[in-house]
Amino acid sequence: MESKKPENVVKLSPLAKTWILDLDGTILRHNGYKTGKDSFLDGAEQFLKEIPEEDMVVFVTSRTTSEKEITEDFLRKNNIRYNTVIYNAPYGERILINDAKPSGLKTALAYTTKRDEFCKVSFEIDNTK
Repeated sequence: MESKKPENVVKLSPLAKTWILDLDGTILRHNGYKTGKDSFLDGAEQFLKEIPEEDMVVFVTSRTTSEKEITEDFLRKNNIRYNTVIYNAPYGERILINDAKPSGLKTALAYTTKRDEFCKVSFEIDNTK
């Protein structure tokens, strides 16, 4: 999977993955839903559509459940596949903790992006292992 002008390339295993993605300011313009004008950040829509079917996609958002209908309607109208959306997330840090595989495979990766700027990391599958 590739985003525009990546700052670095991250090699991933060929195993199925779980993508945990924030919505506002990361995938969509920050607070666009408040004006009724959700829109993707440059490169985000293509990125989402390139996630393999066997991967799980989880969106995490501080949007409340009262925004559930407009949020999921937007995703559906744009043919974005996802497994679940977690609403009402606190505004603070989001922390992912996972164990490493005995092979040494790192099973937790995290990237912080600038608000309203899509991730400048390119993900590629490493089939050499």
